[in-house]
Amino acid sequence: MIIKDITKKQILTTGATLPFKKNIFPNKIDKTIEIVIVPKLADITANQKNVGIILDEKLILEILSKRYRNVLITEINTENDLKKLALRKPDLVFSGVKYFYFADGIIWLNDYLELHDISYIASNRTALHNEHDKSIAKKIMQKAGIRTADFFTTEPGEHQNEMSIPIAFPLFIKPLTGGDSRGVDANSIVYDFLSFQAKVLDIKRKHNLRSLVETYLSGKEYSVSILQDLSNENLKAMPIEIVVKKNINGHRILDYDIKENDHEKVIKVFDSKIFNQLSDLSKKAFTALDGKSLGRIDIKMDYRCVPHFIEANLMPGLRKGYFYRSCLLNLNMSYEQMILTIADNGLSSRRIHFSIANTELSAH
Repeated sequence: MIIKDITKKQILTTGATLPFKKNIFPNKIDKTIEIVIVPKLADITANQKNVGIILDEKLILEILSKRYRNVLITEINTENDLKKLALRKPDLVFSGVKYFYFADGIIWLNDYLELHDISYIASNRTALHNEHDKSIAKKIMQKAGIRTADFFTTEPGEHQNEMSIPIAFPLFIKPLTGGDSRGVDANSIVYDFLSFQAKVLDIKRKHNLRSLVETYLSGKEYSVSILQDLSNENLKAMPIEIVVKKNINGHRILDYDIKENDHEKVIKVFDSKIFNQLSDLSKKAFTALDGKSLGRIDIKMDYRCVPHFIEANLMPGLRKGYFYRSCLLNLNMSYEQMILTIADNGLSSRRIHFSIANTELSAH
């Protein structure tokens, strides 16, 4: 049976993953992997800004332990904990933590691991900075010759009349930073100046952020997950179409409530022309942002069905969201296989690094 579409709820309630055979790795690989986490917030609904990927660490421990000999969960509470991790020098750190708040300031995990020659998953601080501010990401796309909607940023009072708006209505307005469609709702599409003012003010009041204002793209919406084979730098693009029902205004908007309540549906992209367009754009965007290991590129069509870069997530969720569903629909890959592939890619980067280092030493 060909899987054509799937929702997160179906995955969670029906177990729509391929069966994972027990004892498939009778001889475990002699590698040490530490799953690094930070203490969870008391309010589990709060957005933990220093965590890019929320992990089910116990499940990942169970999966990785099937293949690798030494796997453990490490909670970092202090800078001394981090120093001890560096001294242990595991073969791989599997983590969704971006940075730590310590008394002496912020330390970015993946940059710290690079300094200590420890392999990790996902991207470093430079790449995460490139995608965090959506206007910076779009400028990088423009410089790389990748289509993205015309845009500007603003906050209340900055644009005081319709003549000051640099691009034509209709416009799409969302917070300049943040993920999960926070700040996106039925009022995000605006056709006049009063609606523009109201939405910009709403984002400032609720999120204390500047607004990104774009030319509204009325076509279909897609998300393309990227898996990088670090042994050869090849990128695998896995497009999916995201389908939502029309709202009260007749628009299909992937807003916060739809994502939170899992009311969208994702569909495999069967049209080869569109598949190739989405794949090519996402690979170029991932490369332009200096992404590493894995990521997700969001794309939307205009009224002529021309794909445009919307935004990127270089630390995509590793539960049962778009990244996993992309793997399932495109590669028929189970959740366990996805986690193992990400870990194996991380370890591959270490093998490549040592191979290069040994070559340089022998040359001298």
